[in-house]
Amino acid sequence: MKPNWLQGERSSILTQSRGNGSSNMMLGRVIGNVVATVKNPSLEGKTFLIVQPIDRQGRDKGRALVALDSVGAGAGETVYWCRGREASFPFLPGEVPTEATIVAIVDTIDIPHAPGNG
Repeated sequence: MKPNWLQGERSSILTQSRGNGSSNMMLGRVIGNVVATVKNPSLEGKTFLIVQPIDRQGRDKGRALVALDSVGAGAGETVYWCRGREASFPFLPGEVPTEATIVAIVDTIDIPHAPGNG
């Protein structure tokens, strides 16, 4: 069975929960990079970026983290990132040890005006 967000229902992947209150995919802003000259061979050629998680309005949310970049993001860009087991999926069939990966560069965020909110 497909998840609700694949069935055309108005649901956001940002709110799909793992059951423990955390989402698998989130918005963030690239605020820096990490240089690692010595690393696991499976990480050779991969870029490490520092991501500040943000909410849908672009406000900082939580602590910054290090994520592997799978899309060529740069400083200051808003990105879509994932964590957990799914973070290694962009690098399949390879096995890359990562807990967080940037999977998209966000062009725009459109939050429709909700009735009764001003």
